[in-house]
Amino acid sequence: MTVLSIIRDCLDALLHPSARYDALTRARHRLFMAPRLLGSLAAFAAFPIYLAMRGAPSALEVAAFAWLMAPILLSWFLSRTGRYEGAHLLSSLALASLVMVVAVNTGGIESFAAIWLVVIPLEAALSASRRVVAFASMLALSCAASLIAAGCLDMLRPPETGAALHGMLMGFGVASAALYAAGLAFGAESLARTSVALLNTEEDRYRLLARNMSDVISRHRRNGAVQFISPAAETMLGTPAARLLGHGLFDRVHVADRPAYLTALSDAARGGEAGSVEFRLRRDRQRGSEAGQGGQADFIWVEMRCRPLDQAAQPAMSSEAEVVAVMRDVTDRKVQEQALDLAHAAAEQADAAKTRFLATMSHELRTPLNAIIGFSEMIAEEETLILNAARRKEYALLIRDSGQHLLSVVNSILDMSKMESGNFEISPEPFAPHAALVSCCNLLALKARENGIDLIASVSQDLPEITGDPRAFKQIVLNLVVNAIKFTERGGKVTASADVEGPRLMLRISDTGVGIAAEDLKLIGAPFFQAGKTYQRRHEGTGLGLSIVKSLVGLHSGEMTVQSKIDEGTTVTVALPLVFTAPTIQQPSSNIATLTPSRSPSHDQTPQVKKSA
Repeated sequence: MTVLSIIRDCLDALLHPSARYDALTRARHRLFMAPRLLGSLAAFAAFPIYLAMRGAPSALEVAAFAWLMAPILLSWFLSRTGRYEGAHLLSSLALASLVMVVAVNTGGIESFAAIWLVVIPLEAALSASRRVVAFASMLALSCAASLIAAGCLDMLRPPETGAALHGMLMGFGVASAALYAAGLAFGAESLARTSVALLNTEEDRYRLLARNMSDVISRHRRNGAVQFISPAAETMLGTPAARLLGHGLFDRVHVADRPAYLTALSDAARGGEAGSVEFRLRRDRQRGSEAGQGGQADFIWVEMRCRPLDQAAQPAMSSEAEVVAVMRDVTDRKVQEQALDLAHAAAEQADAAKTRFLATMSHELRTPLNAIIGFSEMIAEEETLILNAARRKEYALLIRDSGQHLLSVVNSILDMSKMESGNFEISPEPFAPHAALVSCCNLLALKARENGIDLIASVSQDLPEITGDPRAFKQIVLNLVVNAIKFTERGGKVTASADVEGPRLMLRISDTGVGIAAEDLKLIGAPFFQAGKTYQRRHEGTGLGLSIVKSLVGLHSGEMTVQSKIDEGTTVTVALPLVFTAPTIQQPSSNIATLTPSRSPSHDQTPQVKKSA
């Protein structure tokens, strides 16, 4: 262990606790205490030698040596309180007092000690405080002015010394002052070197954090202009950080999120409180990352936490408050939240479907079963009830009709179950839609007449053949026409028409019936759903007719559109391709979601819903 290490350890033991954990403060305190302690100890060690060579000291000499206690007391003051500026102020006073005492007794301004007044502000410069330097400078000037004034008034008489001794004293004064100033210069250089080393270390540390953090740190003006942004932005947004300066980052914010982005920055700058906001940012894809999609852009979700910049870090000439922000990519979290919302919605739909199923099936199954059980019991007790042959036949027909109705309900449920599970297969083949549509209308003509409804088939004779499943086509037509007849009052009209538009056959079934409310229109096609409340229904049915139609249309890669108004009727349009193409399942192109809420149609337009496979 070297002598310097021992001295450094001893000084560290004397330091105030507040200076032990900051390298620059520790270096300043060491530089203040070391020369004063070493100088005082060296002077005290030389004092006996001086007495042996000089003899009895004068009062001035005794005062000068007594002053050597002052540096020790100043070091003790600094080690106890940690007040660095206060220690420098006291040191300036002590040095000025010594210089004045020596100068007054050795010729005033002409004394060899007067040159030491120059050292006072130089020593104060090590405090790095303008206040201390100004105080020391004023103190030195005041002392010099006092000595000059006293000399002009002939209040001080220089001691009678020879020219040789006076020259030696002057040389001693200049040399000692120069040596002390050199020591101060070396101390200042040491502090500057320590400051530069600490600054480089701090810069390396922050550079390491900025380059390796996944979060983006940015500095903004109140209007959102970026003053600084960390290199992590290049990884997050796929663009050089230099392009994000100024309003480059703002230009990448989604248009719908820009007000929230600017509001968060403005509130942080004005209110002085930390805030948080989530918004979408456009991210550039790296070229070649996906085949055929180089240079395109996605939107990612980021969370930005912003707070006002510390006043100490604000530029001296800037009067505008600035904001520092930390941005983090939260796209995965947003996608998970969307998945949870979809799962929650699906669970609610499943629960609603279960409720609709129970409400509908409890009526549709109980009614025919009660009829079957009741009439069969009556036939079993024909001797007691004295039933004739006509009555038994009537009951048997009612039992058969109830069984057929029950069978149709079960078949509809099974068909719907097959379609939803993907096990329903269609057999595409060429067929004539004109003949199929006319045949379906003929089958339902009697039912329409019984209900007092005009059933009109408006079909062009020159319809081309289409490729599809003829059985599914007939089921689509039958379900739609039956629905239209069921919900049309006596005296109404049901029209079935078909024509060709481009590569698709447009089948339209319109009626002048009761219509569908706007709130129910969006649920048309859901299994077991029927418009209106269950207890308000005036018509029988399972609510599977349109669901089956929707599924069959989807299996043909077609579309179904429903337009309706209350008390004005309903029009169902089915668009089927002329040439059958198997439906394809679309895969999501990216796991980055914009999560833009859908817009609802205007209230002044005719309510409509479009079901697509």
